Amino acid sequence: MIILGVTGGIGSGKTTVCDMFKSLGIPVYNSDNEARKLMQSSSLIKAKICSKFGNDAYTNGSLNKDFIFKKIFRQKSFLEEINSIVHPEVSLHFKEWLSSKKSIYVIKEVAILFESKLENQFNFILTVIAPENIRIKRVVDRDKKSISEVKSIINNQLKDSEKISKSDFVINNISINRTLKDVYEIHNKIINYIDLK
Repeated sequence: MIILGVTGGIGSGKTTVCDMFKSLGIPVYNSDNEARKLMQSSSLIKAKICSKFGNDAYTNGSLNKDFIFKKIFRQKSFLEEINSIVHPEVSLHFKEWLSSKKSIYVIKEVAILFESKLENQFNFILTVIAPENIRIKRVVDRDKKSISEVKSIINNQLKDSEKISKSDFVINNISINRTLKDVYEIHNKIINYIDLK
């Protein structure tokens, strides 16, 4: 099974791009969404997070997102610790998901693909980029975060130039029509690659 990894900084439009691939019939696994679900449903993950961050990490059984975000906002190493707890469980979940798919290829959307050193798990990697001012506006409008909060998240992620240098494909997601054209081109390149194998 060919796996295309899709990554990009916050607000770049990864999910928009992945939805375009979905419209072409390509299954998409959203690692962030699945991680959030597992953080709510997995007793193992809950126990590990509470052990590390204290019982305030959950309120009435639900993840206390504000508490966790403030911890991460103040100390970058906390983000790495959360990822080290959650990512192994997400990887196992992805393998189960993958085993049920019959598509010619699949997509795994991973926001911190390079930061987590997951490059070797993919046949191809697509990085979605956009100018920082556009990304900030998108996230402020979508998540109601402050500009300083969004900038902090951006600063914790790898620079676009480094992601681009390690990617097979890049989409500059500014114009929907241009992005859709790029998605079709990448889809066809992957189909051609599979046909040649």
